[in-house]
Amino acid sequence: MKNALLGTVIAAFGRQYEVESEDGTRRLCFPRAKKSLFTCGDEVEISETGKDQGVIERLCDRRSFLYREDAFKQKLIAANVTQVIVVVATEPSFNPDLITRCLCAAEDQELETLIVLNKADLSARLEEARSLLAPFAELGYAVLELAARRDVSALRARLGEHVSLLVGQSGMGKSTLTNALIPDAQAHTREISAALDSGKHTTTFSRLYRLPDGGRLIDSPGLQMFGLAQLSRGALEHAFREFRPYLGQCRFRDCRHEAEPGCALREALGAGAISAQRFGQYRALRDELAHAEAARVGR
Repeated sequence: MKNALLGTVIAAFGRQYEVESEDGTRRLCFPRAKKSLFTCGDEVEISETGKDQGVIERLCDRRSFLYREDAFKQKLIAANVTQVIVVVATEPSFNPDLITRCLCAAEDQELETLIVLNKADLSARLEEARSLLAPFAELGYAVLELAARRDVSALRARLGEHVSLLVGQSGMGKSTLTNALIPDAQAHTREISAALDSGKHTTTFSRLYRLPDGGRLIDSPGLQMFGLAQLSRGALEHAFREFRPYLGQCRFRDCRHEAEPGCALREALGAGAISAQRFGQYRALRDELAHAEAARVGR
């Protein structure tokens, strides 16, 4: 498009988007179409319509796309991410099932992953937290312990040139991590609030920050659920990394891994190569996807 500017969506507020162009200029932009399908991290073409304002004309191809979906709605999270960082903490308690869901979404997009155990300086529940994370570490997921208010250098060293997404429950310390990694993050949030003449929207959507050392970081809102209804049953199976050596090895091609003879996954389960806990999580998610699909068909 003639005179189109390339930019990256660095924040989203309903139907308003803050877009940073290649020269560093930031503009508040609106989509031209009524339906808004953009999210933080999207690369877009925009047309300038006024001082620091524009219209989004086109969405560029995404290299990755993270969103959560259930039978009734879809919530966009981020695009063009290369690393997902699941943030948990010693206090308050966290839900391992939510970690599994976040990791499945990352695995589906073939993204790097990291689990951060924040508030590791609070020792009262540290061992309990470590115990809950041990099954993920045994599968090869990296687990990094730190205290965001004291020292984030270990995390900074793992960001590099990545576009990293912080995701997790509320209260885990994602914003504290962001502020420790990016000194002017709070100031930037206040600038957005002033531009919108409202502060209430600025903590509702994901926001992208440029890191001093060259990478980028997306801080997402706290969540309690992470629906995976966007995945097919085959994609869900593949998202469980320990299942992969056995996929396609079952006697029946449409094996549901229940009571069918010659099920490679159940044989691996019996041999201890797959944990009963993870297999139970898979079955629960598989049934959830089936119920979501049935609900969509029935609407």
